[in-house]
Amino acid sequence: MSQINQGPEQKNVGGQKNNSIIYWVIILILLSACIFLYLSRNNMAKEKQTDELSFQKTKDSLNTDLNALQTDFNAASAKIDQLVSQNSKLDSALQGKNSEMAKLRNDIKGILGKSNATKEELKRAGEMIAALKDKSKQYEERIAELEKENEVLTGKNEVLTKERDSTVGKNIALKKIGSVLHASNIRMEPIHKRRNGKEKETTKAKKVDILRIMFDIDENRIAESGNKAIYIRMIAPDGTIMGNPANVSGMMTIATGGKLGYSMVKEVALTQNEKIKDVAIDWNQDGDYKKGQYTIEVYNEGFKIGSGNVTLK
Repeated sequence: MSQINQGPEQKNVGGQKNNSIIYWVIILILLSACIFLYLSRNNMAKEKQTDELSFQKTKDSLNTDLNALQTDFNAASAKIDQLVSQNSKLDSALQGKNSEMAKLRNDIKGILGKSNATKEELKRAGEMIAALKDKSKQYEERIAELEKENEVLTGKNEVLTKERDSTVGKNIALKKIGSVLHASNIRMEPIHKRRNGKEKETTKAKKVDILRIMFDIDENRIAESGNKAIYIRMIAPDGTIMGNPANVSGMMTIATGGKLGYSMVKEVALTQNEKIKDVAIDWNQDGDYKKGQYTIEVYNEGFKIGSGNVTLK
């Protein structure tokens, strides 16, 4: 029987096979490791994203709670401030409640002022706000009781006080109305100034340099002697009030309590029961006068005491 011997070439083939298997095993291990690392990193990124979303939701929830608490706190504080300012003199015992509420308010402000307040802190702030509202309600009830007692005590004097005030008020009102001056003979003179300095009256708008307002102040037996302010409202053809800082234009308070713009103010020296004739005041403006009707209204002590107009062509 013959024996077959393996030569060097057959041994090399077997060795190469073993090496290939080893290489493939290594490649598979490395590939598995890469996949594992990739999946791990992907999971970590997802977990991080989930954590960030959860954190943001928590933060948004805290901000919502904070805003709601701040709104409630502001409302409670405003109510307390109103009660204290209106009724602080009614009862000295209320001062103790004031200090209690002041402490609560400071504690609540401390929590709401934090930029990173926790859920627990916000919950505590909510409880303190509820307590603050309760104390405010008790405070308000006590004030209502005191006001009722005060009404009973002052009720007997109320009628006499009203009658006295009414009489005094009527006397003052009558005197004030009686002391209001009256203007008469109101006129406006459109003036053209010539180069030689002479003045000439004109009705042509393009030639007018000055609008001169003139009037008399009738005698008054009630008004006391002294300087009196006369306010002049000049109304342009388009209905606007003519104003100029150089003429001390501004706002005046009228008898009904409202405000009106005025163009000029003139101080006149009044002597009781004597007439003032030909009070004059000039209106100067930088631009040209427009065509149309110009109206003036004269006021004293908030009352309209006369008016007049002139038309420029």
